[in-house]
Amino acid sequence: MEGFASLMADLVEANGLKGAAVIHGGRLVTLPGFFRPTKQWDILILSKGRLVAALEFKSQVGSFGNNFNNRTEEAIGTAHDLWTAYREGAFGEHQKPFIGWLMLLEDQVGSRTPVTDNSPHFPLFPEFQGASYAERYNILCKKLVQEQLYTSACIMLSSQSAKKTGAYSDMSDLTSLKTFVITLAGHIAAEAARG
Repeated sequence: MEGFASLMADLVEANGLKGAAVIHGGRLVTLPGFFRPTKQWDILILSKGRLVAALEFKSQVGSFGNNFNNRTEEAIGTAHDLWTAYREGAFGEHQKPFIGWLMLLEDQVGSRTPVTDNSPHFPLFPEFQGASYAERYNILCKKLVQEQLYTSACIMLSSQSAKKTGAYSDMSDLTSLKTFVITLAGHIAAEAARG
């Protein structure tokens, strides 16, 4: 995931946001919350006292069932907490920041096999019926953006053997790394234009 931090720094520079800080690691990535005192993000982009972007990067290898539910709850809760803190003025009176969520999922049989769920009292939403964990993450990412919890959300699949090559695949245009990067670059360019 360290490569993503370098990519974010390159995006800031390439899109003209002079003097911005791209912060990752340690306590310097902590933001105030509304429902909890603080939350540590993976990367923050700050410029002239403004929160430009907060990014969360997750990865998952194996143990797809429980981890999917935990990641889903965490992603929704984190976004809701940040937007409520923003509404209450925790970050000053500035333009809305870019909030991004990126998941790197192990590409293997277990992540691509259809899953059967049982809901004895009410039916599942159709998109979840027989969806694999990879498909469920793709659905999650789409809904996180459609419900405006995140500015952009990305799901990438990569096999264990791709550690050396960096090979990965996307699941849809809306949830692709390309869309994530383009959307973030546009946000950074708009911040740079504001001066």
